[in-house]
Order: sequence, then structure tokens, then C-alpha cells
Amino acid sequence: MNPCPTLGQILRAVIGGGCAPNLRLSPDQWRVLRALAACRTAALGGQLFYCPECEREHFVAHSCRNRHCPQCQGNLALDWLEQQEAALLPIPYFHLVFTLPHALNPLIRQNRRAMFHLLFEAASQTLLEFGRQRLGAQIGITVVLHTWSQNLLDHYHVHCIVSGGGLALDAKHWIGTRDYYLFPVKALSRMFRGRFMAGLKGLYDAGKLEFHGQLQSLAQAGEFGRLLRLAAKDNWVVYAKRPFAGPKQVLKYLSNYTHRVAISNRRLIGADGRSVTFSYKDYADGERRKTMTLALEEFVRRFALHLLPRGFVKIRHYGLVANRGRAQRLQRARSLLGSSAVPMPNTTTKPLTVDGPARESDARARCPFCGRPTLVFLREVPPLRTGRSVPVLDSS
Repeated sequence: MNPCPTLGQILRAVIGGGCAPNLRLSPDQWRVLRALAACRTAALGGQLFYCPECEREHFVAHSCRNRHCPQCQGNLALDWLEQQEAALLPIPYFHLVFTLPHALNPLIRQNRRAMFHLLFEAASQTLLEFGRQRLGAQIGITVVLHTWSQNLLDHYHVHCIVSGGGLALDAKHWIGTRDYYLFPVKALSRMFRGRFMAGLKGLYDAGKLEFHGQLQSLAQAGEFGRLLRLAAKDNWVVYAKRPFAGPKQVLKYLSNYTHRVAISNRRLIGADGRSVTFSYKDYADGERRKTMTLALEEFVRRFALHLLPRGFVKIRHYGLVANRGRAQRLQRARSLLGSSAVPMPNTTTKPLTVDGPARESDARARCPFCGRPTLVFLREVPPLRTGRSVPVLDSS
């Protein structure tokens, strides 16, 4: 048993060791898994450093920078966070979660891009409509897609960070909300369900959904209508978490949450080439921490369920913080709130990352052997050429 393995080590056993011969994945899924397996190994090359104090060389392997890699997301989250900091206003912020019923899970697996787009659209337009109707204002919304449960099964939902108020529809004044309440969740749930189901029916009528294998019967209008009725019969879950204490708390949440992947290395407990053991929270049992052991093939299959389509954007902004015209709207909002602009962070003093030192950081790079800040860059090391090609990476 390998205690506390990394996801990369597990995937290298699958890809290079043939430990999961019956695993059936798409070419895009294999492409991502190969990238994660190669992360921080000689397969991607790296940089060679030398310490004149202890006279030892130090090799820093390149990272894959893939958005599904738990080793790379910390640095990518910091980069993204710096871009978002200037968009925060001195107002309350609220956190809402919109979840799709599990009856739709098989259909989503076969139509992920279309269904994910619809989920974003239904959740964001529901909130924007409530902002217009209840406040008479354009609110700001950041939406983050998550597709997993703690045990790596399908659980499709979006987390929404919503501004407590917005610009009046005539943009002449700011309309705020109470610090502890935004919108009624039952009414949000009904509108969200209605918008999503109408959009889903529209996708079917336009022939934009695929049905394979056990879902072939859904190509018949009667069977598809039966699925819609099954999914719509219960109230859909819209959960309002406690509002954030302020912009600083929003930043802390975003830095820990937006770039999360299906499983982090710290949740991995052990692996032996045949099975993987990891920890999870059982929300049905008071959020108690438990452990689960899965066969290696089943673990990788579940992880691969949450690899997003190539180029799919999983963090989106709407309303007040929509990308087009965002700077002008935020400037107007700050003017009405009597707030100055948030200064942009000084990226020149960013601390060293887990990727290892870069050339411009040589003076501050510490030697891992003697601990002194004396590492000197020697040269780039090309990727290791083996019988297999270096993985094609996707940093989107």
C-alpha cells in the first residue's frame, strides 16, 4: 500500500503500468489523464538549478497547468483571484447553490456541453430576473460549475456569488439589500425549474440532444416527455448559504473554491495498484468524515466523469460583472456607493509557487538541500522522449 499517494502517481500506474486494462474512456478523457500523469515529471521537462553554497543541482519539473490537476489549481486560482479582486464592492455578498435532480444524470452524461450551458443560463437568468423584479436593479453574479459529490459520483450544481444589490435599471442610483436576506429560495426554485425545463424541451425539439445505449428510447417524444415529468415532479433544490461577512470573506472563499477539482491529493489515503482509498464527507450523516475504497478502474472512471469538455468555461460572470462593459459599470457603482477603486495587486512580488522558482526569481529561490536563497538557473531541460509522445495539455 502506497500511503498518501498523489493523483498523478495513481494515473501513472494506470497509463504506464496497465493496471486498469478494462477502463473505457473517450480520447479527450485519456488526453487529460495523460497530462495529469505527466505533471511535475521529466516527461514535461523542466529547469535545472545549481546551489553554489552546497554545490548541488536541483531539477524542477514543469507542471501541466491543466485545470483538472489538483497540483496546479492552487497557482491558477491565485492568478485568477488577482484579476477578480478589483471587481469587489463594499457591499454584502450572498452564496446560492442551484442543483439539478439526479433523474437527469444519465441524459447529462451524454450531452454535457449543451446541458451545462443550459444550467448556467437557467440559474443566471433566474437571479437576474429576480433582481429586476424585486429590486429594480441589475445585480452581479459569478457562477461556478461543480459536477461531483464527495464520493465522486454525479452531482450537477452551480455555486453563485451574488451581489447584495445592484445598479438601478436607469443606472442613476444604487439599490441595496438587507445584509442577511436576498431572495426567497422557494420562488427561486420554481423559476429555475421552469426555465431549465423549458430550455431542455427546446433542445429536444431542435434536435440538439443525443441518445445512445440505454437512452435510445428517449428519442421518442413520449419517453422524453415521461423523463421531463419525472424530473419536474419534485421541488428543485436552491440552497442559500449564510451570506458572506464582506468582500474579504468572498475573496477567501473564491480562492479556495473556484478552482477546486473532483478530488484533491490530501483526500487520498492509500493505493496499492488494485484499489484506491480516500476520505469523504457524508452529508447524509451530519457531515461525518469517512473513508471509501474503490477498485482502481472504478476510481479513475468516476474521476473521469468530471473532466469538462475541451474549452468549456466553468466560471462565468453575469449582469453587473459581465465581461463586456464591466469596468464602466463597476466604476459607476463605486461612484454611487462613494467607494474608491480597489488597487490592483502587485504581481511583481508574488511569492514562489509549488512549481519551483522561475528565472526572474533566482535571487529569492531557496535551495531544497541547504535552505539558502542561492539557487542559480543553469538551463532548460527538454521533455523526456520515450516511446510515447508527451501528453497534449489543456490549460483552459
